Amino acid sequence: MSGRPGSGERAVLVHVNFPAGLMAEDIQEFRELVVSAGAEIIQVVTGTRAVPEPKYFVGSGKAEEISNIVHASKADLVIFNHVLSAAQERNLEKLFKCRVVDRTGLILDIFALRARSFEGKLQVELAMLKRMSTRLIRGWTHLERQAGGIGLRGPGETQLETDRRLIRNKIKTIAGRIAKITKQREQGRKARKRAVIPTVALVGYTNAGKSTLFNRLTGADVFAANQLFATLDPTLRRVEFPDSGPVIFADTVGFIRHLPHDLVVAFRATLEEVAQADLLLHVIDASDDARVAHIEQVNEVLMQIGAEEVPKILVLNKIDLKPELKPKIDRDDFGQIKRVYISAEKNLGMEDLIAALGEKIGQEMIEKTVELTPLQAKLRAYLYDQDAILAERVDEDGHYHLLLRMRRVELEKLFG
Repeated sequence: MSGRPGSGERAVLVHVNFPAGLMAEDIQEFRELVVSAGAEIIQVVTGTRAVPEPKYFVGSGKAEEISNIVHASKADLVIFNHVLSAAQERNLEKLFKCRVVDRTGLILDIFALRARSFEGKLQVELAMLKRMSTRLIRGWTHLERQAGGIGLRGPGETQLETDRRLIRNKIKTIAGRIAKITKQREQGRKARKRAVIPTVALVGYTNAGKSTLFNRLTGADVFAANQLFATLDPTLRRVEFPDSGPVIFADTVGFIRHLPHDLVVAFRATLEEVAQADLLLHVIDASDDARVAHIEQVNEVLMQIGAEEVPKILVLNKIDLKPELKPKIDRDDFGQIKRVYISAEKNLGMEDLIAALGEKIGQEMIEKTVELTPLQAKLRAYLYDQDAILAERVDEDGHYHLLLRMRRVELEKLFG
């Protein structure tokens, strides 16, 4: 992940229009991704195809056109807004005489640039190594020859096999480190559950304004910028609300269309903060014309990580960019909160959002009678500390019969 050029690399972009479906990508988002990676856009080449061509992904004529542009502009690399096979990358590099990067490689590069924490860097490196292990051959046929000669006589394996073995060993080492961090994260999560503190996770498409909202809600100073994947590492903050008590907020990595599978897997431990949350704030850029497609993409990722059933509020952010939108709360036919309109940047509608949070988290305060044995004195003390006990009776066996008033979610966590 080192060796990045000091100045922006000159890039020719390739975007192919396919019929609506799995291959369709957004060209404006592609430009933003490239800029986020620090490249200088020389030219954008577009085309239309029904299906990808096996050898070059694009047709041979379009490939020659791109090659001429690369040589005339002296571009450093060509970036495709699509996923290429290892063979297609190899063929294109041979034709263009420069590096070729596909959409997955581009997103991986941005993740490598943005990762700040030790865990985040490990997760990105793991995803990059897994990708590299399938693309070792590329154009370098000498890797397939068995090493020989003075100082080169090895254990009878080719250079390519040696490189693959080294990568496998490194993948195993990094996976072991991540497993330890994941275990520590799980212990922290269990501790929060024992303390019965509800967790609210912010999710949404990249650049929807999650970190800005997180900072506004928590008073934190998490890095927030108008760029894709400004936040990779999860950040947790505890906030005390007058009506709903303590709440843990979790800021998370932004989602994107066709997020590479290896990244979803690599960041699964991080995204478990989302799956284990009590409530999701699905932050949406209200000024984005593609917001409906982005909502669908976020829901798809939530399904991948098993978080589709977690209760959520849609938070339409950046309403200051749409003069016709005003701060408000939308409810469904049953009176349940469905959407909240805000601008985290301009501090508009935050009172509505906090009220909605209090209603969602603090709703369903119920009364329930439970029986505790003398061995559960510690739990009884905790319930008193939480001001949850309305009445108490001790029977002849020394068992405590407590009338509790608590949130349903808390009672379920403590007593099932």
